Amino acid sequence: MHTVELLEESLQVAQQLGFQVRHEWLGQGGGGACEFGGQKWMFVDLALNTIEQLDQVVEALQNEPGIHTIELREELRELFELRRRAA
Repeated sequence: MHTVELLEESLQVAQQLGFQVRHEWLGQGGGGACEFGGQKWMFVDLALNTIEQLDQVVEALQNEPGIHTIELREELRELFELRRRAA
């Protein structure tokens, strides 16, 4: 699976977990998940390349309690497992 497809799938997972997703030019200075106003938000930094954006989203979703309840494609599941092992 290509990186762009993995990024798209990870953003769909974020939406399934209740995140509103925004793509913003943040100049490589931010991004990730946050919560305000009782709503979960995922900001994807358009200044980053696709691999970095994917890493940003996977890192943000890593500790979401519901991540283990969603069926993931093998490649995306492996990304979460690799990140978990590295932590």
